[in-house]
Amino acid sequence: MSEPEPLIVARDLGRTFPMGEEDLRVLRGVSFRIDRGEYVAILGPSGSGKSTLMYLIGCLDTPTEGTLELAGTDVATLTDAELAALRNEVIGFVFQAFNLLPRTTALENVALPLRYAGVSPRERRKRAKEALERVGLGARLDHPPERMSGGERQRVAIARAIVTRPSLLLCDEPTGNLDQRAGREITALFERLNAEDGVTVVLVTHDPLIARRARRNLRVVDGEILYDGPPLDGLPTPAVVEPSASVPPAA
Repeated sequence: MSEPEPLIVARDLGRTFPMGEEDLRVLRGVSFRIDRGEYVAILGPSGSGKSTLMYLIGCLDTPTEGTLELAGTDVATLTDAELAALRNEVIGFVFQAFNLLPRTTALENVALPLRYAGVSPRERRKRAKEALERVGLGARLDHPPERMSGGERQRVAIARAIVTRPSLLLCDEPTGNLDQRAGREITALFERLNAEDGVTVVLVTHDPLIARRARRNLRVVDGEILYDGPPLDGLPTPAVVEPSASVPPAA
């Protein structure tokens, strides 16, 4: 059996923001590894640093300390253009606020990343239709998001995220604007994409109930990872344990 292939490797990540005469250190000494095909939830209270960590993983921000490798590439070595190309090739983003064009059809919303990538109109429509069918919206292709429920809008956002066939689905509080039923449906969809399509899912949440649906949890408190392992039944912050996937040594 072959060894798991790392998709994300973080070594001693830190992120500090200048705040007048003092610096605000949001992340400190964060190390972990996420292999291809994993389903991981990053959880923690507001202000814990989990969203900052998500922005680093998504190459939307850069660390002030440590290194981050994405798909085998040290992101610090890339130009802005190379970083954008890597991000567009590897990552699909799903946000709490959906970020859809409200009066544009679901099909057109989903096809938009392919348009920016220079894909032909015919191929764009074909792939956008397939992505919407994959999330259960094959009958809603021509409906604008403003005529959809919150759960349906998030499905359109997920279809848009997977239409480029990314290796990594990075989700920031994806159920935060949904009721419990729609939230469960969206979580089940992430599980299916992970299990059936092999997409690596990294989900950022403050909700321990959502985090328990993942196969692995990273719990962030005060800018540090205090737990890395299987989901826990209890809600209190656990003690530090050995990570479930070790960080390989730097070359």
